[in-house]
Amino acid sequence: MLGYQHSMTCHTEGIRPLAPVKWRGLDGLMSVFWDAEGDTGARAYYLSPDPRIVIFFNDVSSHIRMTNQEGGVERHYRRMTRAIYVPAGVPLWTSFTSSHRFSHLDLHVHKDRMLKFLSPSVGTSGALTALRRSVEVQDIVAIEMLASLLVNEVSNPSKHAVYAESLVGSIVAGLLDIPENSSERANGRLTQAQMNKLVSRINACNDCRLTVAEMAATVGLSESWFANVFKQTTGTTPLQWQLERRIDVAKKLLAESDLTIADIAAQLGFSDQAHLTKAFRRIAGETPAAWRRMQQP
Repeated sequence: MLGYQHSMTCHTEGIRPLAPVKWRGLDGLMSVFWDAEGDTGARAYYLSPDPRIVIFFNDVSSHIRMTNQEGGVERHYRRMTRAIYVPAGVPLWTSFTSSHRFSHLDLHVHKDRMLKFLSPSVGTSGALTALRRSVEVQDIVAIEMLASLLVNEVSNPSKHAVYAESLVGSIVAGLLDIPENSSERANGRLTQAQMNKLVSRINACNDCRLTVAEMAATVGLSESWFANVFKQTTGTTPLQWQLERRIDVAKKLLAESDLTIADIAAQLGFSDQAHLTKAFRRIAGETPAAWRRMQQP
């Protein structure tokens, strides 16, 4: 892997570098630093046969959206976070909602190199599980510090390559969703990190709706396996759990906004007010109108 050259399909439109790209090839990995700008409506598509890590040095969540769904409609998009891990073979589409200057570090790592980083500590099974789980993180204080040190070494190499490689290893260990023990999958339960990721993805959707396949992809599991372990973890089905979260959002809007019940139904993806009322009564025990009156002083 000493001569590793990353191979990635990449199409961009409306995105341009503002300075020469800085890069450094290491054992089984490539580090690339970009300072760039995207126009309103700019878009890009990425697909790599190897895992990829992207770390932004500024907050892009209000300017860039992402999706893993080809031809994704509005509800498939979610905000870009400060750091993401994209497993091998997972496509990524991005679009700019407004013009924005950004800088980020791209780490392209051969999948065998990833295993070499992780296997000694968590075992091959645990490492493979972690490599299949996508990660999206907004709070990256520690990871950003490591990434900054790596960018300095990429821009002006001053130490042995093992220093830069160890920084990459620390970033991998700090970012990836590594199982705490190898029996998690055998026990048939989702990890807390997977549940947190699922909640974040649901919260990022305008109407709080995802298909079971989309939920499974969020935590890096097959749809059938996800449905099974989700019920063992929560005691309910993924769609029932999601409906309960949508009703929680409806309660918040009823209590804190002046939106009509029909408007709330439309915002949360219910077919009409009657649909929301039926689901709300089944879960909350009251109609939305009665529940709203109960919240008034």
